[in-house]
Amino acid sequence: MTPFTLTNQAARRVFLERHALSDTPRGPAKGADLLQLIERLGFVQLDSINTVARAHDLILFSRKPQYRPKALKRLYDHDRVLFEHWTHDAAVIPVKFYPHWHLRRTRDAELLRNRWRDWRRDGFEAQFQPVLDMIRERGPLCSAQVGEGEKRGSGGWWDWHPSKTALEYLWRSGALCVVKREGFQKHYDLTERVLESSVTDPANAPDTDETIDWCCREAMNRLGFATHGELAAFWAHVTPVEAKAWCAAAVARGDIVDVLVTGVDGVARSAYAWPDIADDPALGIEPTSRLRILSPFDPALRDRKRAERLFGFDYRIEIFVPEPKRKYGYYVFPLMEGDRIVGRVDVKAFRGDDVMRVRALWPERGVRWGKGRHAAFEAELDRVRRLADVSDIAFDDGWLRDPK
Repeated sequence: MTPFTLTNQAARRVFLERHALSDTPRGPAKGADLLQLIERLGFVQLDSINTVARAHDLILFSRKPQYRPKALKRLYDHDRVLFEHWTHDAAVIPVKFYPHWHLRRTRDAELLRNRWRDWRRDGFEAQFQPVLDMIRERGPLCSAQVGEGEKRGSGGWWDWHPSKTALEYLWRSGALCVVKREGFQKHYDLTERVLESSVTDPANAPDTDETIDWCCREAMNRLGFATHGELAAFWAHVTPVEAKAWCAAAVARGDIVDVLVTGVDGVARSAYAWPDIADDPALGIEPTSRLRILSPFDPALRDRKRAERLFGFDYRIEIFVPEPKRKYGYYVFPLMEGDRIVGRVDVKAFRGDDVMRVRALWPERGVRWGKGRHAAFEAELDRVRRLADVSDIAFDDGWLRDPK
């Protein structure tokens, strides 16, 4: 039987709908409404860079312009309906998903103990009990409050003292939870004091096969179509081998089907999807024409290869690239309009001067930057500068560049 083929336009529509980017950005953005959005996305990546707004804030704002950071902080710090752990990176995740992180915590416990020994984090294992005892006695602590007398490194964010390494290990393996961030610094408390025992008890945790099934199904729900490698990478819990075996079994059961997904280059590539993909309501949804500034870590773009296949958007974050070798800039934001990436912009909030400056904008090849698109861009800048908490917008001389 010939697999169903998604045209490039159809694939974009399905993908954008799954990532909450089809609808016009609007609606309430706090409490249950914000939690529902995060559950729809699965998780929201955290990042400390704040040239305009931190990644997690811009991800949520781009879908709900009423969003403000204090709404996420309340869900996280006060309501305790989110927890922090790792997917492909540090992220906030709905607490209802916590039991499915048992596999990740168990695997991290073994992996990180061996890896960090190899990285010569001398003595970190000896600090497990002292750190736990200190937190039990004093309450939530950050890395600056543990390890008195230990040598503090100066070699960057990975140059941890032993008690800081112990904190991170105990968090990643489950004994501790991150309960808040102040100045983006993590504060840790005993998991038993943060979450209900019904959620954290290993006896109630899904087994490995159940978690693999959950990870693959929930990844498919949020991707619309995927290869086994993309399913594995979504939560980054299960291995590609485990996801491949799940796909083979799911195809045999008729739970998923083979499909072909057409890239922007016209090439149709194999993937999997739910059997009703041909009748997916997203196929009839034309994405909003609202021009939006997206975070470089937006969930729709974090898989760079997928973004390039679907949208023809070749993006590389250049924060670790030496300045003379950067093609665009330190932290450049993608611009989405409808189902296209139409440009990328180097914009930064200078809060001391109460201004957000557009330093450079590069339209994508084939995109005309006319008056209508520029008006839409200015309207988006006005929305974003409120999130950035500045009053004015300015354009540097020569800000509009030629496509590269």
